[in-house]
Amino acid sequence: METPSRTRGSHDVRAERAPVSRLLLSAQHIIHNEVVAGGSLFVAAVIALLWANSPWQETYHALISVPLGFSFGSFSFVLDLRHWVNDGLMVIFFFVVGLEIKREFVHGELAEWRSAVFPVGTAIGGMIIPALLYWIVNRERETAAGWGVPIPTDIAFALGVLALLGNRVPMQLRMALLALAVVDDIGAIVVIALFYAHGVSWIALGCAVGLVGLIIGMRWIGVRTVALYVGMGAAFWLAVQLSGVHATIAGVVLGAITPASAWFSHSTFAGRVEGLLRRFKTTRRQADSEAAEVVLGQIETFARETEPVLDRLQRIVYPWVSYGVLPWFALVNCGVSLSINHIKESLASPVAQGILLGLCIGKPLGVLGASWLMVQLKIARPPSALRWTHLWGLGILAGIGFTVSLFITGLAFEGREYTEQAKIGILTASLAAAILGSAFLYFVNGKGGKGRAV
Repeated sequence: METPSRTRGSHDVRAERAPVSRLLLSAQHIIHNEVVAGGSLFVAAVIALLWANSPWQETYHALISVPLGFSFGSFSFVLDLRHWVNDGLMVIFFFVVGLEIKREFVHGELAEWRSAVFPVGTAIGGMIIPALLYWIVNRERETAAGWGVPIPTDIAFALGVLALLGNRVPMQLRMALLALAVVDDIGAIVVIALFYAHGVSWIALGCAVGLVGLIIGMRWIGVRTVALYVGMGAAFWLAVQLSGVHATIAGVVLGAITPASAWFSHSTFAGRVEGLLRRFKTTRRQADSEAAEVVLGQIETFARETEPVLDRLQRIVYPWVSYGVLPWFALVNCGVSLSINHIKESLASPVAQGILLGLCIGKPLGVLGASWLMVQLKIARPPSALRWTHLWGLGILAGIGFTVSLFITGLAFEGREYTEQAKIGILTASLAAAILGSAFLYFVNGKGGKGRAV
């Protein structure tokens, strides 16, 4: 007969080799894969396009127009499904963006100013030139308000396309694209907050500021109950929504104030777990299973709270955003008519032409021009592994402006005509940038990279 320890060990080995365990590990790898995440967004956009151009298109428009809300006494809050997604679910997306921005400033490419100068400079160039080109095409028109549409770069799509190239591009290019996209997001957030807010209610905004102060105070005194933070975050979102400042800014603010450090250091964890392991062994010898489970729960708590709060939230929330929020956003926003005449008319409009110029021409010109200027003025240099051809490819891929560009479209234009023209321009430009950027990097650089050094 096997001893209990041997029996336990054999169970552990079988558990590690079990098909379910292997399946879960594979699923985790797939969930956090950038190509799959970008693919889910693309599939949702295609479904929306097919649905909106099918014989059942009325059901599509009926779905996104379904009113949902709640009332409490004389107070009522009702939005249609599309606005719940754009103003509600997208807060979670911008929360993850806020987490990513903070992580880059604390631990990433933007942590040191010498390393941050280059991606910040290229991102600024990649925002100014597209906005300027759009404005030139639409100046003195009521569509000039859409100058913010070609500013952003879609992190999920751009990194997913770059990941398809594998080792044909250096890892430094991925980091440069990530840093550029993060700075682009900061620029887009500033543009949304300053230029696309309508009818600000200072009372509601004051309440929002007070709630942020309360959340920071809760963190400062050591409150770690997740439900309290979720409730305060929801109240903060509602206050921002009622203030006239776009509610997605709430997500960015909540991400920015999330602690980047863990509650317990590794040394504290090691010291406390040693004592808990001794208690666990004692309870095992005494055959006290209830006490052993209590100790295991304490070890689990210490292990969880030794991981930085920011990293833990990114790991938990990222799959929900990638496979829930963003596909829903694409589904309710990409349903535009794709008849030949409608596409021709839309692409001939100043709105679509401004977006195409901004994303397909302005982005690479802005990124490469800013890079060349910084190198000539000796302000900053890109990582040594990058060549000019890499920077060209980086600029082209930065023209994938899908998610946030669609989001700004909903804020910039009132009428459906301009909105659909902008959406067709964004879809066309983003698809062109993805194909041209990946093809350029694949064929021009080749494995290991080619081209003149910077």
